[in-house]
Amino acid sequence: MARGERRRRGAPTNGGRTAEGAARGGPTRRERRAGVARGTVGGAVLAIVVLPLALTLSGSWLLAWHRARRAVTLHSAPPALPPDSSSPAVAPDLFWGTYRPHVYFGMKTRSPRPLLTDGKEVLVPEVGAKGQLKFISGHSSELGDFRFTLLAPTSPGDTTPKYGSYNVFWSSNPGLPLLTEMVKSRLNSWFQHRPPGASPDRYLGLPGSLKWEDRGPSGQGQGQGQFLIQQVTLRVPFSVELVFESGSAQAGNQALGQLSGSQLTQALETHAKAFRARFEKTFRLQEKGLSPEEQSLGQAALSGLLGGIGYFYGQGLVLPDIMDEGSEQKVAPALFPPVPLFTAVPSRSFFPRGFLWDEGFHQLLVQRWDPRLTRDALGHWLGLLNADGWIGREQVLGDEARARVPPEFLVQRAAHANPPTLLLPVAHMLEGGDPADLAFLRRAFPRLRAWFSWLHESQAGPEPLSYRWRGRDPALPTLLNPKTLPSGLDDYPRASHPSATERHLDLRCWVALGARVLAQLAEQLGEAEAAAELRPLAASLGAEKILDELHWAPELGIFADFGNHTKAVQLKPQPPHGLVRVVGRPPPQLQYVDALGYVSLFPLLLRLLDPHSSRLGPLLDVLSDSRHLWSPFGLRSLAASSPFYGQRNSEHDPPYWRGAVWLNVNYLALGALHHYGHLEGPHQAQAAKLHSELRANVVGNVLRQFQATGFLWEQYSDRDGRGMGCRPFQGWTSLVLLAMAEDY
Repeated sequence: MARGERRRRGAPTNGGRTAEGAARGGPTRRERRAGVARGTVGGAVLAIVVLPLALTLSGSWLLAWHRARRAVTLHSAPPALPPDSSSPAVAPDLFWGTYRPHVYFGMKTRSPRPLLTDGKEVLVPEVGAKGQLKFISGHSSELGDFRFTLLAPTSPGDTTPKYGSYNVFWSSNPGLPLLTEMVKSRLNSWFQHRPPGASPDRYLGLPGSLKWEDRGPSGQGQGQGQFLIQQVTLRVPFSVELVFESGSAQAGNQALGQLSGSQLTQALETHAKAFRARFEKTFRLQEKGLSPEEQSLGQAALSGLLGGIGYFYGQGLVLPDIMDEGSEQKVAPALFPPVPLFTAVPSRSFFPRGFLWDEGFHQLLVQRWDPRLTRDALGHWLGLLNADGWIGREQVLGDEARARVPPEFLVQRAAHANPPTLLLPVAHMLEGGDPADLAFLRRAFPRLRAWFSWLHESQAGPEPLSYRWRGRDPALPTLLNPKTLPSGLDDYPRASHPSATERHLDLRCWVALGARVLAQLAEQLGEAEAAAELRPLAASLGAEKILDELHWAPELGIFADFGNHTKAVQLKPQPPHGLVRVVGRPPPQLQYVDALGYVSLFPLLLRLLDPHSSRLGPLLDVLSDSRHLWSPFGLRSLAASSPFYGQRNSEHDPPYWRGAVWLNVNYLALGALHHYGHLEGPHQAQAAKLHSELRANVVGNVLRQFQATGFLWEQYSDRDGRGMGCRPFQGWTSLVLLAMAEDY
């Protein structure tokens, strides 16, 4: 803007020649310091030039400052959840849980300052002979008095104590992210396990550290308080119980005894029996004739997803949207305000944090099991809205979460969107008509509307009612096809040369879905003004004529992206640089992008087409063609006929969404086929048949891989069905349960 102002205002006027001559002659040293030119007239002209420039720069700076502030300011709409919704007073049954999903069994409270990290509270251990920890007593403001007791280990099913070797280690706490490395650095092999009458065995143990009475002034250590480990070494098999007793729980139930031993076993068996009964009542797999093995898979899928729900609290890093796209000016990220998040995670071992577009799929399953959990999760996600209506696609909250994330993924960019999948469970709420769901949606509506409005406006494309993902990778020489991480489909092929001319089909379909759901919600809630605004937008986005004009590629016979593209790109070795992208002929030009795959199916996947649409048949044909998307294990993410199929994106970046079978999109496809298979139209029978066959392929393969490996996987090979990517991946792969139940 400043350069433009200078060009417009710098043309010669009265005295212009004098100013020009002064510039050629060059100022003296004193004049350089003063910032003026020779001559009264020339100086006046320069003053006129510089003053608007300064005003323009000041205005730009103020605008940038304002946008930066909004990026890290919470939205002003009333919260979707009451402020104390996570407290033990409001939700006592959810206050404790396995809310540290990245560890094997990480219990935590839904509190910004849980016992785990609260170094300001009291914690005192009682250690007996030979390093055996008797108990740890303590006090916190939320829990009152409490006690941890490590019971004597036994053989399974026995009550006789079993011999164990004990090590107690404590020190000042260096912070949760550093604990593992600190413990590993202290292990040594000096110790021997000597059961009576048996030969000794060496084991890695922790040496004792500070005596408790030497732990520091006022009972406090350095940093974040004290850290204590009780190590127990035994010969297998064995059983160990750690009992937590809370004074606040005892106060509410004087008859409550210590939950351990046979009492704990009986309680667990009672819960397991109740779970199985509730599972069948909810999903009716046995009633529908599914095998015991399939029922076990479904129970494992649900249990793994629920067990991965975590509670996080902290501040994320945000890069404000203050510069034009493509600008090279550096802007420092800023801290978002401290916020809580109650969410499921894609993978406890590999992705133990909140992902926006994953969570909508997670909640489709959680919602069937416990609608209250879904309302709670959606309310927390909507609590992350900034002043503009943006939600970051990855939520890295707290030191523990931050320690597990590569630095390049810590910062979330306030210009980048993510598929609005939270609207999928919202749509299900609307269909169900549960009064509790509708009451929640009434509170959440202002935030849902703000979120959708931000998406609709910030990701607008070059043509009316077109949309473009912001945040594609630049066209680096090492990348076969610049990735589009905000889309969720990462390396799915887009236009070979990123530009502002692109029109992204999947994004337009997500916005169309959002407009439809928000318009229906506004009408059901009686929000007349909002309904009057959203209804015409939903109608325009749902008009197939406009969709055809923007995205139907007659030469390809499918829906497609549009942009500056050529298929003549490949990676070739160029020592010493490794693989480098080479662009051949024909050169890139504005055209539809030939990349048949998941993106091509989005008008079908999100059920945007009329059952009599002339486009429905061609989509069903390419979907069912084994030369393209159909495989014995599910739908491929990219057609086997595509030149990008199975191709790595760089020397160090193997294919991700370039052929592998993903459960979330296959679930959407099953839902769409089921939908069109139950509506009158020329393609009803074909859709119903494809639904039955695809369901058998997907469920059958996930079951076989689960039986062979014990895991649900991130993705599956379209060639042999084997699980690929990270595992366990009990996020959206758990949707296999809803596929078995035919619940879409």
